[in-house]
Amino acid sequence: MIQKFRQLMSSPETRDKVVTTLLLLLAYRAGFHIPIPGTSPEFLREASESAASTVFGVMNAFSGGAIGQTAIFSLGIMPYISASIIFSVLGKVSPAIEAIQKEGASGQKKINQWTRLSTVPICLIQALFVWFGVFSQTPGILSDGNPSMKMAFVVVLSLTAGALFVMWLGELITEHGIGNGASLIIMGGIISSMPSALYGIFRSGQDFYGTVLTLVSIWVSIVFVVVYMQKGERRIPIQYARLTRGRRVYGGQKHFLPLKINMAGVMPIIFASALFMIPGVLFELFGFTYMRNVFTTTDGFIYVTTYLLMVFWFCFFWNNLMFQPTEIASNLREHGSFIPGIRPGVRTADYIKGSLKRITLAGAAFLALIAVVPNFVTANIPELRGSMAYFLGGTSVLIVVGVAMDMVDKLNSQLAMHNYEGFTKTGGGAAWAKRGKKSS
Repeated sequence: MIQKFRQLMSSPETRDKVVTTLLLLLAYRAGFHIPIPGTSPEFLREASESAASTVFGVMNAFSGGAIGQTAIFSLGIMPYISASIIFSVLGKVSPAIEAIQKEGASGQKKINQWTRLSTVPICLIQALFVWFGVFSQTPGILSDGNPSMKMAFVVVLSLTAGALFVMWLGELITEHGIGNGASLIIMGGIISSMPSALYGIFRSGQDFYGTVLTLVSIWVSIVFVVVYMQKGERRIPIQYARLTRGRRVYGGQKHFLPLKINMAGVMPIIFASALFMIPGVLFELFGFTYMRNVFTTTDGFIYVTTYLLMVFWFCFFWNNLMFQPTEIASNLREHGSFIPGIRPGVRTADYIKGSLKRITLAGAAFLALIAVVPNFVTANIPELRGSMAYFLGGTSVLIVVGVAMDMVDKLNSQLAMHNYEGFTKTGGGAAWAKRGKKSS
């Protein structure tokens, strides 16, 4: 491990990418110390630490851990992610957008530009939700205590500008750094909340070492399960047809069509959390206290059952939308490949569809369990409330582990490319070149 790290750092290109990524993440975190003009720097900090809502925890994770602070980066990367999800869905349901996506680099450039432009209205809508749902309803947030139209304009404009700046930082990380910028920003927001959460446990007077030991045990167990499920896949064997031309035989190789168990990733949890947020806000505005408690009591039977059903439904919805068995079967048929024992065409599509349903059922059960873990952690271990509970929660671990695995893959590819260049420049490649010259 140390030898590989030294090899990576010996490459100027990789070293510059790592330093650029760290500096841009540092600039992102510095934005949390810039308060919105006219607001109290400590607003909702206590609410974010004592929140028991899964919706609040997921929103906090995807905004970069900023909800509960009067920082200009409070919306974080969440609007840009929402716009990206919208265009991912539109690419599967709209033939025009799907045709643009298939144009290659030029088509992807258009989609990226449309995603940036659509981020602006999403920022405005979310900023208005924050103003009417938080700023104008919570006493002590504003410095003068007067929720005027002028103050609303300042808050909405500040949140929108901050979200667009975070989007720009994420794209810079993707272009000049290592890994996906949006994913790294989310991961940085989750990890950055841990020191303050640990200090809060230490300051509470509880058994600090016993609590930390419990925390580490639960976290290691969840990480093991998440990595196991993330790596799990169903491999469908693919056989290429043999072609005989003269005395030569072409094709006949065996490959696999990998179907990941957790193919949907964290998307079903995002959709379910977003829908859960709407009824709670509406019941709060109209004064239906009982119904609001039903949608915010995270260990209640109605809440847990409804949340699990929504995660299951969105998991099947996302996989059926993004994974098209009929298209895959036609592609296999066009390239002269088939599944052994299955006829090409409709039978192949039905076989893949059946396998997808069984895998999706297992993945949905895994995601449903992951989604409700923070609720029971918060209910049974009072010392681990707030951000610490959601760090232990499967959603945060799923994000952190997924981003970390992607980072490892990117660094391994950089290491392989560096070793290949070293071989061609100073190693065996040069020796083979000299030998070729002598023989000629």
